[in-house]
Amino acid sequence: MATFDPRLYGARWADRYDEWHKGLMDDEGAVAALAGFAADGPALEFGVGTGRLAVPLAERGVEVVGVDVSPEMLAKLREKQSAVTVVEADMTTVTLGREFAVAFIAFNSIFVLETQEEQVALFRNAARHLRPGGRFVLETAVLKPSTDEGKLSVVEVEADQVTLAGGKVDPVTGNYRGQWMVVTPSGTTFYPIGGRQVTHHEMDLMARLAGLEREHRWGDWKGGTFGPKSELHISVYRKP
Repeated sequence: MATFDPRLYGARWADRYDEWHKGLMDDEGAVAALAGFAADGPALEFGVGTGRLAVPLAERGVEVVGVDVSPEMLAKLREKQSAVTVVEADMTTVTLGREFAVAFIAFNSIFVLETQEEQVALFRNAARHLRPGGRFVLETAVLKPSTDEGKLSVVEVEADQVTLAGGKVDPVTGNYRGQWMVVTPSGTTFYPIGGRQVTHHEMDLMARLAGLEREHRWGDWKGGTFGPKSELHISVYRKP
């Protein structure tokens, strides 16, 4: 598979991201949990995007710094909230020169990283930015075998527009390549997705390599039990 540039994701998705993701996740539960971890300290979001979580966190009085590689995504965030400090940079290498009570990356955003090495680098960079006792929190889907791989699904049908989605996973590398497509009478617009999928088991090892200890694994942002039927996991790692 060809290398995927996450900057392309931001450039293509920025204008539609909020519209397509509205109501898909438990934003209220996420913000409450993350505010609890932050307590009276600052929070750092990797892959902050348009500020789906950073903005309501800032509105609760949490000091938030958001890192993203996409200038288009960060422009959308700035339109919503000036209290969030935004940094355009690679989340695996950015150096902010300060420590945080909590660092987090939400809704599969770790999957946008292309290689295992980059994902380990993210864990290590998160650990470097945490104060002792600080937490690194990740939210991703639970990876399960799919019978729909390689098939297009219909996301939405309107009078003069059809939205389709599909993709494939390389079973050797775990790399995913997908597209959302909006078909209208004037043509088709493509919204690419790509990166490397990583299981929660592998994340535990990445955390150990970064010197972090797993504290919690939940099935939802409200601290629900993680089990065989869970579709989502919230993994919390603590810096000793």
